Amino acid sequence: MITFTRILCPTDLSPASMPALKYGAAFAAWYDAPLSLLHVVPTFDAIQVPPSTLGDAVQVVYPSTRDEITAALREQAETAGIASVQPDLLAEAGDPVATIVGQALALGADLIVAGTHGRSGISRLLHGSVVEALLHQSPCPVLTVPPPVTAVPLEDVRFSRILCAIDFSPASMQALGFALDLARQADGVVTLLHAVEWLADSEPRTTAHFNVSEYRAHLLEDARQKLEALVTDDLRTGRAIETVAVAGRGYREILRAATERDSDLIVMGAQGRGGLGLAVLGSATHQVVRAATCPVLTVRAAE
Repeated sequence: MITFTRILCPTDLSPASMPALKYGAAFAAWYDAPLSLLHVVPTFDAIQVPPSTLGDAVQVVYPSTRDEITAALREQAETAGIASVQPDLLAEAGDPVATIVGQALALGADLIVAGTHGRSGISRLLHGSVVEALLHQSPCPVLTVPPPVTAVPLEDVRFSRILCAIDFSPASMQALGFALDLARQADGVVTLLHAVEWLADSEPRTTAHFNVSEYRAHLLEDARQKLEALVTDDLRTGRAIETVAVAGRGYREILRAATERDSDLIVMGAQGRGGLGLAVLGSATHQVVRAATCPVLTVRAAE
């Protein structure tokens, strides 16, 4: 059974971080796990700014202090209504990704919960490159939460309609285990989705030696059989599992299926596999995280 024993929530202190903080607190309450809120700044040291014109004095800029950042974290926790879980408040200086990863390792965190839109408006968490790098460098699963998501109550973080993207890579196999166990805890439904990307968007000319339609049908049938083979009888016991193979761009099909099924969670691997008929989840993950309207849990393959 999957249990989370330490939750880490990086935040940029903007209102867009609120849903992620609430989900992090809900996981902490559900699993009786400690929660840490983390804000990363470039430095706590005074910064000298060179004069713009010759003869002007050097200006010194004093960034926010650690105590000021800690106070801002406490205020955000109270505003978000999560003070009752008594989160640890961490203010650190350094590179955002390296600091988040370092804190996750130091704390022994087994889940990072992060917002996908930050202070710069349309950009993602602390700028898009940070969340995308975090997905690949995090030592534990990452739950990304977009601002439109309605946060769950602190006492209930169960997901009842889970969409799990499968490309048969080690990362997606790891994601499958998370999807099935989270659904079991909620008596929920899991949809396993594989997207055959090759020849999905355009039809090249057929020749006497190659029939495009027949080969695409072959790829889809092969994918269906592989998906069915993943779901053994013991996994089906007590679980509602649906398998779906479609032709199309991986991220588009994942987002479409999540919308059609009103999914409350998407689970997928953080690294993918290329090749004919296999969705490249490494890039598809970024696209899904950017555009999803529900939380997305990304899982890296076990070392």
